[in-house]
Amino acid sequence: MNRLAFLAATLVLVAALIGVQHLTRVDPDQRNFEIFTEMAYSHAAESFSPNAHFADRKTLQPLVAGVVPRGTTPFPYGDGPDEARRAGEDLSDPLPEADDATAARGAELYRIYCALCHDARGEGRGPIVQHGMLPPPSLHAARALQMADGEMFHVLTRGQGNMAAYAAQLDPTERWMVVRHIRRLQREDQ
Repeated sequence: MNRLAFLAATLVLVAALIGVQHLTRVDPDQRNFEIFTEMAYSHAAESFSPNAHFADRKTLQPLVAGVVPRGTTPFPYGDGPDEARRAGEDLSDPLPEADDATAARGAELYRIYCALCHDARGEGRGPIVQHGMLPPPSLHAARALQMADGEMFHVLTRGQGNMAAYAAQLDPTERWMVVRHIRRLQREDQ
């Protein structure tokens, strides 16, 4: 009887192994059995998709007023020319004396972000303008020459007219480097 029980247990074990193998086989043409799919497939909404959970039906929501991103300093000036003039009166270049590395970095940032519209010399005839965009004012015009450094910094930070804000692309130190480079271009033109 012992031998018969052993044979029966072996047959049950083999049948169980064949059943497990059948259930867990990998067939690239068939979907495999999945457990807890919510962990494998995110139910997050896309940024620009409609969303019934918000009153405006948009997934992407604006920041709450007064939010300052971590690691940044609030910029206490609003949009518009009056705020730009106020920034021109209050702000001055905080960078230490110019050195070659700072000048080179300012020139590089200007080339990357500004020259597309303002061109390499700041005359407002960059490649984008040559393809139909409205030309920006020359950085050598009387208005730009009379603009205070803080006002120019404000324009880089908040944007003005057709010019977008560059606060997301350039940190405050880099914006001051660009202002310095623009001043160098203006001096070279005189």
